[in-house]
Amino acid sequence: MKNKSDLVFKSRFLKNLTMLERSEFLQYCHRRQYKENEYIYYQGDPGTGMYFVEDGKVELIVEPEPGTQDEETHSYVIESPESFGALSIGYELRRISSAKCLTDCTLLGFFKPDFETLKKRHPTIAVKFMETLAMIAMKQLEITTKELKKASSAERAFSLQFQTYMEPQKEEN
Repeated sequence: MKNKSDLVFKSRFLKNLTMLERSEFLQYCHRRQYKENEYIYYQGDPGTGMYFVEDGKVELIVEPEPGTQDEETHSYVIESPESFGALSIGYELRRISSAKCLTDCTLLGFFKPDFETLKKRHPTIAVKFMETLAMIAMKQLEITTKELKKASSAERAFSLQFQTYMEPQKEEN
């Protein structure tokens, strides 16, 4: 229980929630146990939810895409009270990395159906959650755009960014 309370008090992802809202949010999370070297998900899998590290260390591994110049595998190690996979809640994205446990781990999973329930029962918390996701996504877009401008050109970076915005949206039936 100590680690779950650490998540409530220390999670950067939950910082815009009040303590009561954080506690309520964590009620929708599911505790999962993973063994050392076990994969939580693989690069390219559909994103179905996010995870908070309650105990242990997780390595996020990005393998190079076939046919690209990048031949290096990149990784990043996280531990409590960090979280990962959050953008899969608000956006239909495939996993950009694999997640592998470096130690035995206890994770709290928060999945798309949990978010749907949260929206119905606690819309204020759900809005704050989505504000955090939007902030993360926009920061990532800003950084990516700056790097793309360095690697190619400002014209290319911005044309890619606005191409999606300017394309007619397909109507859903």
